[in-house]
Amino acid sequence: MIHHLESFLLELGSDFCFIGRQKRLRVGNSWYRVDLIFFHRRLRCLVIVDLKVDAFCPADAGQMHLYLNFARENWTHEGENPPVGLILCAQKDAAVVHYALDGLPNQVMAAEYRTALPDEKQLVAELERTRAILENR
Repeated sequence: MIHHLESFLLELGSDFCFIGRQKRLRVGNSWYRVDLIFFHRRLRCLVIVDLKVDAFCPADAGQMHLYLNFARENWTHEGENPPVGLILCAQKDAAVVHYALDGLPNQVMAAEYRTALPDEKQLVAELERTRAILENR
C-alpha cells in the first residue's frame, strides 16, 4: 500500500517533494516509524502521512500529534511553516474525527482511502478543494 500511495502522491504535482518513508524517530525510550514524509513547496511545510488499515480511532490523533511535535522541533528548518499531518484510514466516523482532531494545536486531517481511484474529474476537483483549504489555513 505504501508503494502505491507514494507513487500516487508524487503524481499530484511538483508541489509535493518526497522526503522519506518509514522514517524512524526516537522519543524517550521508544522508537516510532513515520509512514511517509513529504515537503509541500507552496505551503512551505512538511506533510506527515500516517497510513491506517483500520477505521480511524482517537489514538491515531494522539500518535500524529506526537509525530508533528517531534517534526516541528527536530526536522523543520528555519523559515518553514509548522508541519501538517494527514491520517489516511480505511474508514472514518465524522463525529469521532471531529472530536478527536478539533482544537489540536497541530493541523491534522483524516481521510478515508479507496482501493480504486475515482474518475479524473472528481479527483482533480478534490485535489483543488484540498489545496484551497490548506492555502487558507
